[in-house]
Amino acid sequence: MKKEKFPVLKRGSVLAAIAAKTKGCGTAYIMILPFFLLFFVFTIIPVVMSLPLAFTSFDMVQSPKFVGFENFYSLFLEDEIFITAIQNTIIFAAVTGPIAYIACFVLAWLIQQLPYVLKTFFTFAFYAPTLAGNIYTTWQYIFSGDTYGVANSYLMDLNIISGPVAWLTDSKYISGVIILVQLWMSLGAGFLAIRAGLQGVPRERYEAGAIEGIKGRGQEMIHITIPAMGPQLLFAAVVQIATCFAAGDVGRYLTDMPTTDYKAHTLMSHAYDYGQVRYEMGYAAAICFVLFLCMLLANWGIRKVLKKYMDE
Repeated sequence: MKKEKFPVLKRGSVLAAIAAKTKGCGTAYIMILPFFLLFFVFTIIPVVMSLPLAFTSFDMVQSPKFVGFENFYSLFLEDEIFITAIQNTIIFAAVTGPIAYIACFVLAWLIQQLPYVLKTFFTFAFYAPTLAGNIYTTWQYIFSGDTYGVANSYLMDLNIISGPVAWLTDSKYISGVIILVQLWMSLGAGFLAIRAGLQGVPRERYEAGAIEGIKGRGQEMIHITIPAMGPQLLFAAVVQIATCFAAGDVGRYLTDMPTTDYKAHTLMSHAYDYGQVRYEMGYAAAICFVLFLCMLLANWGIRKVLKKYMDE
C-alpha cells in the first residue's frame, strides 16, 4: 500500500480546524507577506535581541561584553535620572492614557451620529494630526517664550498674563505643555479602530434592545455598543498604552535634551540618550527592557478590564 505524502488530518482535530479556517486564504497571506517580513526583521528581531543585549556592555565598536545584572543595578540604585524618568513616564501615562482613550471613544461616538459626509470630514480632521510630519515646529511657535508666541500674545491681549511666559523652558509649565501636545496627537489608529467598531455594530442589536426596554443613546452605548466592540476597544487600548509609555519624541523635539529639571525626561528619552547619543547600547537595552515590562503590565491590566467584552 502506497504511503501518503502528507498525514491526513483527523476530523475534529486542532490541525483540521486550522486548515479549514485558513482554506482559501492564500491570496491574503501573499498580500500581508511584505509587511510581515519588514515587521519581523525590523521589529521582532530587534526586540528579541534587546533582552540578551541588556546584560552586556556594548558600545557598537567592540564586541558585546557580558556584565550580568550590572546595567539593572546601575539603573535602579545609581542612576537618579532614571528614577526621574520612571516617575515622569508614569505621570504622562496615567494622565494622557485614560483621557486620550476616553476622548477617542467619545469623539468617535459623536461622529457616528452625523451624516455620512460630515462623518468623513471629521474623521479625517481628527486623525490628520498623526499624519503631520513637522508638527512640532508649529507647537514651538505656539508656545514660544517671547511676545511673538501665539499663546503669550493672546494671553497678554486678554490681560491674563503681564509678560511672556517661557512655556518650554520653565519647569512649572513644561509637563503641562507636553501633556497637551501628547493628547492632541493621540487620535491615531485607536481612534480609527473605534470608528470602525461603531460602524460594525449590527442595527438588529439596537432594535432588539428597544424591544427589551433599552431607551436613549446613553443606555444603548452602555448595554449594546460597548459590549459589541470588545476587539476594537482592546486594540485601541493597546495602541494608547504603547503611545503614552513611549512618549519621548514630544519632549525631545519641543524642548530639546535635557529639559529643565528633567521635567519632560521619560524612559524613552533616557533610552535615546544612552543609545543614540552616548552609544551605550547595553545600558539603553536595559532601559528599553524596563519600559517593555511596564507596557506589558499595563497591557495585562487593560486586558483584565476588557475581558468581559471579548466574548460578546
